[in-house]
Amino acid sequence: MNFFEIILNSIKLILSLDFKLYEIIILSLSISLISLGIASPLGIITGFFLSIKKFYFKSIIIIILNALMGIPPVVVGLIVYFLFARNGPFGVFELLYTPYAMIVAQSIIIYPIVASLSHELFTYNWNRFKDHFRSFNIPIVGIAFILIRHSYFIILTIIMSGFGRAVSEVGAVMIVGGNIENYTRVMTTAITLQTRMGNLDYAMALGIVLILITVFINGLVYIVNMKRNNI
Repeated sequence: MNFFEIILNSIKLILSLDFKLYEIIILSLSISLISLGIASPLGIITGFFLSIKKFYFKSIIIIILNALMGIPPVVVGLIVYFLFARNGPFGVFELLYTPYAMIVAQSIIIYPIVASLSHELFTYNWNRFKDHFRSFNIPIVGIAFILIRHSYFIILTIIMSGFGRAVSEVGAVMIVGGNIENYTRVMTTAITLQTRMGNLDYAMALGIVLILITVFINGLVYIVNMKRNNI
């Protein structure tokens, strides 16, 4: 079977609305979106306070966040595994090999990305407008609102970067989720498994969906930016 036949069969599989295929897709999106919803607000808040507040160890925290942006996901998965293992500190909750452990792992992956990038963005805007904020005696909540509104497109781009990292991640979710069929099997782990089994049509179908999701999200952000510029 050549490449074009595999592509054609993959498209047919997608259009056939195969239940197992879409079950994997929905689970993958659900876990990534929940992780994004947890990590992004925490990351934005962290980035904001690191930008406008001065305190001891601030530089060390920023260095750690920047370093964690490049942490290998398998290391995150290993750490979460030890935390939720039976003999680990949170083993009593029995979350290992569940979607909840996968959400924790993906949240840890997303958080430093959003926190570090939003810190750079807020620092730039704070340095530009801090004299205006102080002259009008604007409260911290108002400052946050203004800075976020002023740079909401870039913040959306940062958030989407975090989502892209999460939805395409395989190492951490494989370790803490176990790739259990109908329970913790997501697109990336399914692609890995199906490729090893020789089910290239199935693997390619999931790969195409993953690419389409990424293109859709980036296109949505682009459209939002275009409307903003027209206004």
